[in-house]
Amino acid sequence: MSEPFAPDERARLEAWLARTLDARSVRIAAARRLSGGAIQDNVGLELEVEGGPRAGRHALVLRRDAPSTVAVSRSRLEEFALLEAAHRAGVPVPEPWCACADPAVLGKPFYLMARVEGEARGARLVKDPAVAARGPELAAELGRALARIHGLRPPLPDLPFLEIPAEPLAVRIAELRGHLDRLGEPQPVLEWGLRRLERARPGSGEITLVHADFRTGNLMLREGRLVAVLDWEFACLSDPLEDLGWMLAKCWRFGAVERECGGLGPREPFLAAYEGASGRRVDRRAVRWFELLATLRWAVVALLQAERHTSGRERSLELALTAHLVPQLEADVLDYLTLLEG
Repeated sequence: MSEPFAPDERARLEAWLARTLDARSVRIAAARRLSGGAIQDNVGLELEVEGGPRAGRHALVLRRDAPSTVAVSRSRLEEFALLEAAHRAGVPVPEPWCACADPAVLGKPFYLMARVEGEARGARLVKDPAVAARGPELAAELGRALARIHGLRPPLPDLPFLEIPAEPLAVRIAELRGHLDRLGEPQPVLEWGLRRLERARPGSGEITLVHADFRTGNLMLREGRLVAVLDWEFACLSDPLEDLGWMLAKCWRFGAVERECGGLGPREPFLAAYEGASGRRVDRRAVRWFELLATLRWAVVALLQAERHTSGRERSLELALTAHLVPQLEADVLDYLTLLEG
């Protein structure tokens, strides 16, 4: 992979880290761009820290904006604050280290967190024998982790950038419709799905912190066990059922459609463990509505990512190919509409 830093950036980053970590010196022993950063740029670092409370060798990840980003994505400084809040709440996340708002260091804000070993790629996880062997137990682990996230309720003074929406589901639907309108291409199946959502909004009536991208692909696993919840760039205050629907939606099963909890395990242990850890009763039919919402949301995000390429802002084969997901997502929308009407 390409060198992740411009010629003078390494020296500036090392100097900033030495000051921030109260160390005599910091040396970047190795740096490489990590895969999977379509929206954000992730760089793996091996640091040698001399002196101070962090003395020693450390494996970290530096996270900063990719050349172009999705408009609804949180800033890196906001994402770091969310990671800190989740870490304090006992959610399994990489340990947050430090954040930098000074563009003089790397040209844009960034943060560093501990590197966690494991596998997050969905296509590999659904074929992992350890995952298959622990499917129900793993699904329950995921339900309990999500309950910890939803234990963070407003007011959240450490997260002042989070706005409390009066009608979070109406806001979400309006956001999706707005994105479709701005893209300017007719999307009749997606519009039909949005109309169905508007006509019957169930919801739990609660507002909590939601990860808003809790799904296979953003979950680091090792030996069939949850190690860390990654990628907090879409987190917001909303109905907690939104996260449940996102995790259970068919589009995040990576071909293992019979394992309804993200292609990793069965649906019911996930929901039952969530109920036990959160103290909330989950309306199973309402969750189906949120699965439709999740499918529509991913379809819109896929269109937005493809538009980054077709507009010329960021030439990327990965972004261009994302649009090819949309026909299958449209088929899933139609399936959910039939299910909800039944």
